[in-house]
Amino acid sequence: MKAIICKKPGIFEEIEQEDPVPSKGETIVKIKKIGICGTDYHAFKGQQPFFTYPRILGHELAAEVVDSNEVFTSGQAVAPIPYLHCKRCKTCLAGKPNCCPKIKTMGVHVDGGMREFTSIPNSNLVRADGLTDEQIATVECLAIGAHAVRRSQISKGQWAAVVGTGPIGIGTLHFARLSGAKTIAIDINEERLLHCKEVLGVDHCINALQNPIDALKDLTNGDLADVVYEATGAPVAMENSFNYVGHGGKLVLVSIVKGKISFEDPLFHSREMTVMSSRNATHEDFNNVMNALREQKIDISPFVTHRCQFDELTSLFEKWSNPDSKVIKGIVSF
Repeated sequence: MKAIICKKPGIFEEIEQEDPVPSKGETIVKIKKIGICGTDYHAFKGQQPFFTYPRILGHELAAEVVDSNEVFTSGQAVAPIPYLHCKRCKTCLAGKPNCCPKIKTMGVHVDGGMREFTSIPNSNLVRADGLTDEQIATVECLAIGAHAVRRSQISKGQWAAVVGTGPIGIGTLHFARLSGAKTIAIDINEERLLHCKEVLGVDHCINALQNPIDALKDLTNGDLADVVYEATGAPVAMENSFNYVGHGGKLVLVSIVKGKISFEDPLFHSREMTVMSSRNATHEDFNNVMNALREQKIDISPFVTHRCQFDELTSLFEKWSNPDSKVIKGIVSF
């Protein structure tokens, strides 16, 4: 079968592999489409934490069951949950497999889906009836935002500010809006902000280069945001996000960077701020995303901006990773 491997930063190679053999409790699936994620771009550039080379990338996947078993039937459409957890530890048993201490994410810790076929544990496959392959390939990305919003427990009518309007930020804005929150997009890219306003229906947009704290105060009657979701993956933006949180509010760090970030302790304490991370997503989040897609509460047509065939990916990948390409979400088809 065909596969693409990232041998080391900046180097892709097309290879041939043997077809996978099913193990007990696993299902062989054919990869139909692959969503390209910031994690993939960062890995290609050598900027991804928890990463070793060589590695087959790809964790935003639409798949079709190849072998029938006691759980799935041949030809069934499925959305793989790429976070392979141990199922036995205290964290997994508490219903938080997304941050299992022994977690291995496909395309990061173990080989992912940039190949024709792969074998995935039955418990990591979710039936995706009624969705197109392209919709299924966006589920994992959107589930990151869905998980962050669910974890924050934001309430209807509260102010939700999302810093960073890339794919993860867009997913977060979608689910903040669906929760009934009043939404604010914060970015330095005016084109992205215009997209959020005109296409996503975000309530307000703020350019982070133009006195964002004053702009937030003007919108919120001086209170700032109830919940701020940070989705840039940029240390300076993450640190600045502390300033956007109102008294008694929450900062949810959705993005991740190598190294340390810092904050002003008096500001943090004076506002009795809650700072939390949001990692990956769960089965519940995947189902929430798929239901939103089925009910047409989310339209992915403006989200997916670039497409290619599998054989074209190695020649296009570096171009897509450049902001000048204006990629929001790229989808690869077999």
